[in-house]
Amino acid sequence: MQQLVLDMGLPTGPGLANYFPGPNEAALAHLKLWLGRAGDIVRTPVPTYLWGGSACGKTHLLKAVRAALQEQGVAAGWLDASAPVAPEFDESWACVLMDDVHAYSSAQQQVAFNWFVHAQTLQMAVLASGGLPPADLKLRDDLRTRLGGGHVFALQALSETERRAVLRQAADARGIFLSDEVMDFMLTRFSRDLGSLMELLDLMDGYALQTQRAITIPLIKAMMDNA
Repeated sequence: MQQLVLDMGLPTGPGLANYFPGPNEAALAHLKLWLGRAGDIVRTPVPTYLWGGSACGKTHLLKAVRAALQEQGVAAGWLDASAPVAPEFDESWACVLMDDVHAYSSAQQQVAFNWFVHAQTLQMAVLASGGLPPADLKLRDDLRTRLGGGHVFALQALSETERRAVLRQAADARGIFLSDEVMDFMLTRFSRDLGSLMELLDLMDGYALQTQRAITIPLIKAMMDNA
């Protein structure tokens, strides 16, 4: 069966609290330390670079940092490979966030380099992510060396065993029983990244409560038919 990728449309977005680190605890702890607490914030200007393959949580972590900064009442510059036009650099930003730098066009690399220079001049941190370690990025030299000039963390995707453990823990916290058959169905028929699986669990929980049924494979199929 072709794998389904759901557009869940749920209001809960990426946050540090709903990032399940697994082998990436060091990166999560670093970002929490960097963010600090409201009223007691001294953020280092040293850049941070996160790299790894798909589904390891790079974008989730950067968006979580942006959301945490917004909760603290400050803004951050954001640049990713899908952005056709970048905003002007703003000296009031708390930091600069650059996502998927490995896919930047020449024009985006120019913007990223300019932002980096401005940020360094103002002692403002740059937090970036990419699919490759800094030395292997096919970017202009002056940008690549800056990306690798601070804290560098290699992120790893959770193993299937770790995904299952997280799903089981989340289900138990909701008072939901997930049979092995349901777990297998979730992991083979839907997007396997943990964020999508957790959102699927939320939908299943809501649909089960609405229909007063236990969570089974027929219930999931009925939920999809009614989506």
